[in-house]
Amino acid sequence: MHILMNTLRALAYTLTEPYFLIVLVLLAIILYRKNKRTTIMQKIVIGEKVNTAFELTISQVVLGIFAGVFASIIMAYLGIFFSEDSSIELIFLVSIFFMLFNPRFICFSYSGSVLGILSILLLWISKVTNNPSLNFINIDISALMAMVAVLHFVEAILVMIDGDKGYIPVFSNRNDRIIGGFALQRYWVIPIALFIMLNSNEAASFLSSGTPMPNWWPLVNTSVPKSILNAAVVSLIPFYGVIGYKSVTFTESKKDKAIRSGVFIMMYSITLFILSQLANFNIFFKLLVLVFAPLAHEFMLKFQKNIELNKEPKYISSKDGIMVLDVAENSIAKKMGIKSGDLLIEINNEIINNEEDILKSIKQMYGHISLKVKNQMGNLNTLSYDSVGSYERLGIVLVPKALPKTDSIIKIDNTKFKDVLNNIKNKDKDE
Repeated sequence: MHILMNTLRALAYTLTEPYFLIVLVLLAIILYRKNKRTTIMQKIVIGEKVNTAFELTISQVVLGIFAGVFASIIMAYLGIFFSEDSSIELIFLVSIFFMLFNPRFICFSYSGSVLGILSILLLWISKVTNNPSLNFINIDISALMAMVAVLHFVEAILVMIDGDKGYIPVFSNRNDRIIGGFALQRYWVIPIALFIMLNSNEAASFLSSGTPMPNWWPLVNTSVPKSILNAAVVSLIPFYGVIGYKSVTFTESKKDKAIRSGVFIMMYSITLFILSQLANFNIFFKLLVLVFAPLAHEFMLKFQKNIELNKEPKYISSKDGIMVLDVAENSIAKKMGIKSGDLLIEINNEIINNEEDILKSIKQMYGHISLKVKNQMGNLNTLSYDSVGSYERLGIVLVPKALPKTDSIIKIDNTKFKDVLNNIKNKDKDE
């Protein structure tokens, strides 16, 4: 209970101390700008914003704070700690730096691996040159990668809970047919409280603020001898970091994709944690876990991408009708009960041959609209809606059978959200 209370107290400090509040506000502004682009793209593709940029940002901050509390408690009880002269804070700074320039490498697997390798390299150089000052990173590899594993475990939970928010409907071409899908991108601001072991020269001055540890602590293996650890003074120091998730799916729903990704990340985190404990034995296992972290992460992404390429697309129109990719909130389609994945077969008792038939009917509809729909279970339903205003929109995103002459479809592969947005804006200027 003492460890829990001290951990919560340290995290509460990040929400009340002015310096940390400034950091939180700056990170929230960065996320808001990214969410602003997302909502603009949603409005262009769907016809309206699914969420406001403010709502998306607040959820990322709030969920991130809860996730940070959870991760900090796990690390506190496991006994993941760092020496006072280590530069563990660099992992958070590097990850934020990566987010600004390349969101793909925001993951702690990359920044942690880089810092770990640099730590080993600088330690070796300092010994060869007999210059201890060169060893300024001085990070315990086992603790570093154990922390990365715990953060990925928490990331997995966040992805499963919140990874399907802030999506954008997108289109691609497979075998000369248009397929629909969703681009997912989320970031969460997380406050982290880490145990820092104070050195003997300064321990006395920090003794009053240090955290006395029980005899069973730590639960995981550490490179610090037990005799030294029992006499050490540790203090909880808070930091801010950012966790990110980015993916595209054409073969499953937004939620199913987020859950699948979360499961893969969780499996990765457990494996990484096991290897982090082996790193206590010798330099071979230290290098192994540092190489494994980024390579296994890359393999995980490639493996999921391969699944997407080989699995049958979920959102594709057929000879039977036109596929619904997404439905706008508070729209006529939503009120009618039309869902993503439904196949539109008839509109106002007329067979739908292509998406142009729907567009023409929508322009002419007034007072009443009727749709025959085949849902994902294969069941046929007739859905109708009365009191349709002449200026109301149906509010659905359709998957075309062929690329329209207007070339208004937005397609993405590995392009950045910013590039896609610029592409959309250029299309708007030309029309």
